[in-house]
Amino acid sequence: MLDFAADKNLIRDPLEALAHHFGFREFLAGQEPVVSSLLAGRDTLAVMPTGGGKSLCYQLPAMVMEGVTLVISPLIALMKDQVDGLIRKGVPATMINSTLSPAEQSDRLRDLEAGKFKLVYIAPERFRSGQFIRSLKQVPIAFVAVDEAHCLSQWGHDFRPDYLRLSEALELLDHPQTAAFTATATPEVQADILKVLKLRDPYVSISGFERPNLSLRVSHCEGNREKYGRLHELIEAQRTGIVYCSTRKRVEEVSASLAGMGVKLVAYHGGMDDKDREWAQNVFLDRTYDVVVATNAFGMGIDRSDVRFVAHFDVPGSIEAYYQEAGRAGRDGEPAECDLLFNYADTRTQEFFIDGNNPGATVILDLYKVLRRLCGNSNEGVTVTIKELTDMLSLKNSMQVSSALSHLVRTGYIERFDVPGERARGTRLSDPNLKDTDLIIDQAALQEKERRDRSKLDAMVKFCYDRDVCRQQWILEYFGESESTPCGTCDTCAEDRYSDNRLPTGEEYVIVQKALSGIARTCARAPMGDWEGRFGKGKIVQMLTGAKSQEMTTARLDELSTFGILKDQGSAYVFALISEMEKAGLVSVRKTPYPLMGLSRRGAGVMKGDSNFRMAWPDRNKMIKPEKSAAENHGLNELAFDEGLFDRLKEVRKKLAEEAGGVPPYVIFGNQVLEIFTRLRPTTETQALKIHGVGKVKAERYLEPFLKVIRDFRK
Repeated sequence: MLDFAADKNLIRDPLEALAHHFGFREFLAGQEPVVSSLLAGRDTLAVMPTGGGKSLCYQLPAMVMEGVTLVISPLIALMKDQVDGLIRKGVPATMINSTLSPAEQSDRLRDLEAGKFKLVYIAPERFRSGQFIRSLKQVPIAFVAVDEAHCLSQWGHDFRPDYLRLSEALELLDHPQTAAFTATATPEVQADILKVLKLRDPYVSISGFERPNLSLRVSHCEGNREKYGRLHELIEAQRTGIVYCSTRKRVEEVSASLAGMGVKLVAYHGGMDDKDREWAQNVFLDRTYDVVVATNAFGMGIDRSDVRFVAHFDVPGSIEAYYQEAGRAGRDGEPAECDLLFNYADTRTQEFFIDGNNPGATVILDLYKVLRRLCGNSNEGVTVTIKELTDMLSLKNSMQVSSALSHLVRTGYIERFDVPGERARGTRLSDPNLKDTDLIIDQAALQEKERRDRSKLDAMVKFCYDRDVCRQQWILEYFGESESTPCGTCDTCAEDRYSDNRLPTGEEYVIVQKALSGIARTCARAPMGDWEGRFGKGKIVQMLTGAKSQEMTTARLDELSTFGILKDQGSAYVFALISEMEKAGLVSVRKTPYPLMGLSRRGAGVMKGDSNFRMAWPDRNKMIKPEKSAAENHGLNELAFDEGLFDRLKEVRKKLAEEAGGVPPYVIFGNQVLEIFTRLRPTTETQALKIHGVGKVKAERYLEPFLKVIRDFRK
């Protein structure tokens, strides 16, 4: 185990640390501003799409900063996957969750205090324990990263009550620097995250949700037979994918039907025991099985890059849930299909879920009455199942009981506890003297939550019926991206994106030549005259548009002279253009386990000067985003770490320490403050006083020489 007790092994420069710890030469798009913000000491909210590399945004700063980084994560499987991956890279990481015994948890807390780990993943329910929080107070915390932060918002699509305790826990830990990360968050949910976590003057980064390699489609189906037909076509054509169903029962039905068609698949839902779920997840990840039929319990943390399709057998309850699940396709950047098999009758299932998640004040009060009667005067607690409580209340929807119990726990009126040897959890009253008439229930908040849940389903249905707007553009605007452009690949764009086949204009011919030239540089010459491809369409588009991605660096495609040659055209247009070039016979596709794109003899001729060809042309004006002004493009480059400035600031500190009678340099300002000076580069006392560790007294005594160095450096 690496010993970071004194942080002797820290690599201060982020790019150097990126290469040393993670093996990457540069950041992906959207990562660098988030990393710079964290290294500058700012609270941060980062909304990044699935596959955008958000994990590295907190893992890298953890390795650069002094102390331990706490990562709050909702799923044990997701924790284990990330910790195992970090350990393989030599990063000192661990996790603390319910799979560990109390003794094992104590051992890991002692190791944390001793500096043996840089990252520790913690399940949110651990913060129920005051003793656990007191133990964490003995650990030097660099910052806290809240992953899947949408889980703390009741307006989000995956609310987890345990996440609400994080605000109180952060206060008890003296409110360390905090960062929140999520893949899907509407402006409402973003505001909720900022409010609940009490982020101070946060840097908010919303990376583009655009996924041009995903072809979004809504297939209106009259019944299940039509759905199964479409599924079979998808599996035949794409081979690897996920079929999402709304209920456990539907998973079993669809699995049985597809298996009867000869499809080799695995099923996954929350009703399976832990071992079966882990087995199903592992055989999909290790490629033993290429198709999984699952509820939405499957997916978070599933890092299989070659998923070629995602199908929704039933309509999801919200755009957030749909796009997060659809985004698990094509994480390798290659084209993937996302097909929602829509029948309006399926919305009844989502209506049932909404009713279950919103029990109303009457059900909550009636449940409290029943629990008060069952607990009696002794209030030792009662063990009763959800089904038994549902029957006692004469309800048809047992989800209402579960939701009402959660509400009573959150408001502090009851306590839930595990009972050894019992599957059902125990319940006791927090105050046996409280009657149901004494309970304070915020009916307005309950009604507002139900209204929002129903509006989310309404938006989902509207999305399915709307054929006038590009599917991806519709979703991006839903998430607040008003400057999005048509994707060129969805079913709506396919109906109205091309003019008739025709000869190219002069400008179009040059663009095609550039595309063919780029493809040629990725090929190997074949004996029959074709240029055999070695990369898929997604990587070709990334190379031509100059995308910053790990795949480009690993394959060394970023070193080609044609890297970024079509950057000004935009990835959506280049995707659509190459699709049409394929139909026109200018490029060839070699069928291997992955379709590899090469250059045909016809394409080689066009590349060398033959402009006598016809093809359908994507509407370029619709697909290219207008250039942003320099002010809009201004990011956080000024937050980059500069070793020279850092050294000059240390020299100033050393001189001041000597003048103060030989006091230790950290008495003036600690290394972390100097590092933040290096990144934020304050030039006035007002700016510097906003930095943690710079008080009024120290500012009056010592600050001006540091500001002078920074002002000179900026000049």
